[in-house]
Amino acid sequence: MKALIVFTLLHSACVNPASATEINAPPGLSFERILEALEIEINRIQTSYLPEYKTLQIGIAQVRSEMQYAQSTEQLVKLIYRKDHLLELLDITKQSEYADISKVRYLKGLQLIRLLYEKMLALDHHFEAVTTLGEMSAMANPNTYPVFNELKGILKQENKKTSFELPSLLGDNIYTSIVHSVVSLFNSNQTKKEKEAAIKEIECILDFSLNMHQDLNTIYFETAFLKSSSDGLLEGLEELFRSYTLPIGYKKSLEQCRSLDDWDALKEALDNYLSQMHEAIADASKSDKAFKLQVNLEFSIDRLLQFITQYNSFIDQGAKFYKKFAIMLSSYENEAFCRGQIPGEFAVLKEKINNSIDKFNNAYKPAEINGSKLKEVLYGLNEYD
Repeated sequence: MKALIVFTLLHSACVNPASATEINAPPGLSFERILEALEIEINRIQTSYLPEYKTLQIGIAQVRSEMQYAQSTEQLVKLIYRKDHLLELLDITKQSEYADISKVRYLKGLQLIRLLYEKMLALDHHFEAVTTLGEMSAMANPNTYPVFNELKGILKQENKKTSFELPSLLGDNIYTSIVHSVVSLFNSNQTKKEKEAAIKEIECILDFSLNMHQDLNTIYFETAFLKSSSDGLLEGLEELFRSYTLPIGYKKSLEQCRSLDDWDALKEALDNYLSQMHEAIADASKSDKAFKLQVNLEFSIDRLLQFITQYNSFIDQGAKFYKKFAIMLSSYENEAFCRGQIPGEFAVLKEKINNSIDKFNNAYKPAEINGSKLKEVLYGLNEYD
């Protein structure tokens, strides 16, 4: 009877842990702080169970001692029954403690997903603001510069009889357009001094276009590749949320949960799920159900760990891409000489690239967390066990 009372108290404490972990994360919460809070909460739960473990272990040791001095078969049978019952309670206590820790891990996992989602949305906004292909191409296309088009118009008027116009397809191509214009200038009736003056006016435009056109196109297309990868990662996070919350019966998508601020309903679904788990733990005939309920939560956490690895890899890749872009833009040696003639958008682009490097290294990047430590805290796995 006394053991039954102990069990009742234990079960009540497990179903309603002393402090609840919320999904709602305060502003500025980082990966590091989430995991630090998780460690603290797990330690608190483990500490809270120590008195129960001690009581049961003392009881088991006492019964085993009494069994050695049993005076009759009837007395021995009663002691064996008491010992088995206490061992059963000990097993239930272990499972209940594990369930409470799983709840905290799961909730912290949701906080991580929520934080990752905000970072992914920021990334999506970042790529939406990236310079378009048209803007990038125009920057290094002499045909977009008035002074170059003015020279082309003059040459066209002067060489009406001997010159020819490029078809629109070739006329828009920077290389054929430059060659055609330069050749037309050399073959024009202008004096040497006039030709030199004309070349002087467009030399920076031509130099910038020939040197940077390919690099700017490369930057655009590789940025488009990064955006495509980011879109895929965002879809992966939304799918992760669906699989993460599927076991507890939550139906809304991550986007809906965020827009509706439905985190409390999600936590309520988890509480209901854990109530079922505790009921199954307390009923020996439902041990298979209890095991399945626990495995479902652990599988969800495992999927989260896999996604965090993918996210870290993407952020590292993005930072390397933008560092490469910065090197490519800095390689234009005549920027100082041609300042005032090359487009101001070029300097703006360089600043954007440098800002992007900083964002990928700081704002978008989660804390540098050791992989084994992350598994140990979030998944309860120690590689040395």
